[in-house]
Amino acid sequence: MTTPAPWKRMRLRYAGVCRECGTCIGQGDAAIYDKSARNVICLPCGEGVLRAGQTVSTESRTAGEPHPSGPSSAPPTPVEIGTAGASARREFERRAAQREQRIRARHPKLGGLILALSDDPQSTTAWRTGARGEEVLGSRLNDLAADGVRVLHDRRIPKSRANIDHIAISGSGVYVPDAKRYQGRPTLRVEGGLLRPRTETLMVGGRRCNPLVEGMHKQLGLVQAIIGHDVPLAGMLVFIEADWPLIGGDFVTRQVRVLWVKKAIEHILLPGPLTADQVDGLHRKLAAALPSA
Repeated sequence: MTTPAPWKRMRLRYAGVCRECGTCIGQGDAAIYDKSARNVICLPCGEGVLRAGQTVSTESRTAGEPHPSGPSSAPPTPVEIGTAGASARREFERRAAQREQRIRARHPKLGGLILALSDDPQSTTAWRTGARGEEVLGSRLNDLAADGVRVLHDRRIPKSRANIDHIAISGSGVYVPDAKRYQGRPTLRVEGGLLRPRTETLMVGGRRCNPLVEGMHKQLGLVQAIIGHDVPLAGMLVFIEADWPLIGGDFVTRQVRVLWVKKAIEHILLPGPLTADQVDGLHRKLAAALPSA
């Protein structure tokens, strides 16, 4: 059954995914916006419908039927998975270049010598350290393509300067692994429980690191808003160079798993309920909602 729809052809202010065929529609691309349903439809799916002044039910075409543009339709646009650590490395290079410029401007004759004999401040080198951690984890995640795992790296969070370092989608669900290069052994300090509220504190080499858990919760909330609550979702803090014990060592705090790279890969490769088509659809949906930074 068809009903009139308040549709409008427009250029999208934000990237989206066609509700009919799952095609990614980029920011600024022309599409048809359904105001009542608050979703978008690509032009091949919607042009004929718009001319007829009618809607097409999402159940009117099964997954096996061809796209409205016909059998000669171009294959789906490849997903831009992004480059692991790209944003962090750019920030390191920007800060290092600014420091060099300041020093050479203040000391025209001795600037080169000062730079050669001094190091960048920790606030600058931390970005290089973070970039390297993201690159190591990103490389291992990329290797999982042969196992049907789809990944995204360095995704920009809309209306924010922050980003999500990695997303992995497999048959067992969607994972948000965040690489960290902290020294020391990750442990969980638990206090209270009987006469006072139970509290959990993530410790790494004597440092309190609960802000890492809180930051992961924010990322998970954003991803869940995109994929919905029916898809398994898990967050991971992946410590690249930590002092892990020979046996065991990984743990969960406030629904975030703390572990190392190999253990993270094992979890991602676990069998699960998602089909290959569902994995691909989630990959495209997340790529459209979270552009490459």
